[in-house]
Amino acid sequence: MKITRIELTNFRNICQAELEPEDGLTVIFGKNGQGKTNLLEAIWLLTGAKSFRGAKDAELIQRQQPFSIIRAEIESRDIEKEIQISICPPGSPKPGRTAKVSGVDQGRASNLAGLFRAVVFEPNHLSLVKGSPEGRRKFVDSALCQLYPGYLAEYRRYLQVLSQKNALLKHYRRTPGAAEMLDIYDEQMAQAAQKITKRRQDYIATLAPLATQNYANISHGAEKLEIAYIPTAPQGNLQEILRNNRKEDLRCGFCTVGPHREDISIFINGQPARTDASQGQQRSAVLSLKLAEATMIEQITQEHPVMLLDDVLSELDEGRQQYLLSRMEGKQIFVSGCDGTMFRKTRGKMFHMEQGTLKPWKKGELDVSSSGAAYSD
Repeated sequence: MKITRIELTNFRNICQAELEPEDGLTVIFGKNGQGKTNLLEAIWLLTGAKSFRGAKDAELIQRQQPFSIIRAEIESRDIEKEIQISICPPGSPKPGRTAKVSGVDQGRASNLAGLFRAVVFEPNHLSLVKGSPEGRRKFVDSALCQLYPGYLAEYRRYLQVLSQKNALLKHYRRTPGAAEMLDIYDEQMAQAAQKITKRRQDYIATLAPLATQNYANISHGAEKLEIAYIPTAPQGNLQEILRNNRKEDLRCGFCTVGPHREDISIFINGQPARTDASQGQQRSAVLSLKLAEATMIEQITQEHPVMLLDDVLSELDEGRQQYLLSRMEGKQIFVSGCDGTMFRKTRGKMFHMEQGTLKPWKKGELDVSSSGAAYSD
């Protein structure tokens, strides 16, 4: 899978940009705040997922502009397609993100799930290890939406029932027949949750040994990474657990158990990585997970996803940099960074981003000065 061309219009600080990337490595470099991450963010949106930065749709539109457009030509299994995503503000006829594929209207951009696949790795992903369970669930759910387009619909059904149950819990004492309604919601939740938890467990069961091997390679066998999914109902009896937990739910005013509260355990040398691992170990764990995610996609779809590495090489020591780049050979990869000099010996294309303007850059123009400047302008 690869992108052969991408064009942005009014996307964040990028008024207009066109890029024909390399089949292998494409480097986007420049000073901070110039638009490098914006370009990678636009590529990620082609998956149909939300911004990996947590941005609202309206924030993706350049200021004082009425809309934003992302157009991309992709190749998948030797089939060429064009994806267009339109982003419009609230109050417009079609607010939010809508999509077309080869000119055919797809409705909401989330309907693109499974058409274009990518894996993004950025500095804030350290929260995968040290952050809240929500981030780890999103990591799994995002991957599953790309692999199994029907998963998103299953998860939405669960969230809809969950929202209805939470509303009832808040107004329980003022709602006639509330106990019977909760019984119905618990049954519906248990049915929807069974599919979600099964998908997540199966995914982690396959991902875990891949990530463990990646970590062993990074640490040269000195440390061991262990990953496991922690379901609410290990034996599949969620409906009973929901019923037994009803008093606690009524006290809290919301549902306290289910897939929306589950987690992934990450241990290094038998100790919880979230609290006991060093930052270097946590970073290595995230790198191992992301590489395993890409391998999983390739194994299931027979195509390697596009890799998006947002300013992460500067966060890694030289050994981890070399390991990451060596694993990317033969795949399409986009890398952003402030220092273009670290890519002088690579065979990829280089582009300079300044104030939202993207320009091709010849490697001979890089200024390898003692001050560490990445370019001569």
